[in-house]
Amino acid sequence: MTVQPSEMQLVVPSGEPENDTEFGTASRSQFRQAVSRFTRSWMSMTALTVFVLIVATAYIAPYIYKWKFNNPDPTALSVPPGKQGHILGTDETGFDLLARLFRGTQRDLLIILVSTSIAVFIGIIVGAVAGYFGAFADNVLMRFVDIMLTVPYLVILILACAKYPNTAGTALGIGFLFGLFGWMGLSRLVRAQFLSLKEREFVEAAHAMGASNFRIIFRHLIPNALSTILVFGTLFAATSIVAETSLTYLGYGVKPPDTSLGLLVSRGVDAVNTRSWLFYYPGLLILVIVLAVNLVGEGIRNAFDPRNNRVRD
Repeated sequence: MTVQPSEMQLVVPSGEPENDTEFGTASRSQFRQAVSRFTRSWMSMTALTVFVLIVATAYIAPYIYKWKFNNPDPTALSVPPGKQGHILGTDETGFDLLARLFRGTQRDLLIILVSTSIAVFIGIIVGAVAGYFGAFADNVLMRFVDIMLTVPYLVILILACAKYPNTAGTALGIGFLFGLFGWMGLSRLVRAQFLSLKEREFVEAAHAMGASNFRIIFRHLIPNALSTILVFGTLFAATSIVAETSLTYLGYGVKPPDTSLGLLVSRGVDAVNTRSWLFYYPGLLILVIVLAVNLVGEGIRNAFDPRNNRVRD
């Protein structure tokens, strides 16, 4: 029997919308392709391997290494590398440099984790709200971003570390301050992504199916801006190490008896002509970490490149 047009009925499927499922499948496929491209890049994988090894060594080696970062050897003052059981030598007070590097790396990794987490979280929220809702929210938030960009944050960091050395001058405090003044760039990037993505068909379809704004932002839009967020996070992590080194060199970073890579470099500058190992080893480690993080970020950017990020039939 032929069904007349007047007898046709529109059937609305229950549960997840069909286009939402199809889009989710495509997104997962694109993500798998990005991961595959990243793993095929020998440079990115080498950088990631080096970074993971540095992290693992910094946290595991202190438990098996003979010398501790806060336990000097009074019989070995300014000993060159390889002498008296000190692999990388000691400083003028007998502290083992390798043990200090382990501790310094731990402090810098804590700064990276705290600063990047805070900057990414605030940047996503501000950028998402401004880009998705637009109008008044966009104007207010973007003017606030403009104001934050004019704030001399380095001066504020120095003042905070000088006034509150036991809180702001610690690795945790420095990471918090870095994150608090480092999210503005990401907020603008996320806003730009959202302004483009919210006009796409899958967002309109989600609206038509009754999806909430919260669901659209976190289920559809943020995953599509993930490549931008990941690249920013890796680059910001590298910037945090350099900023910590600069801040400590000015005398307002991590204070003894604790240590950081920046503090080791700062103290090694004065001895570069007489005890060069105190400067070159921490400086080389900072260089390797920054280079590894930057190469990982570059690999992520290439893996999520929109020109290669298409599901082919």
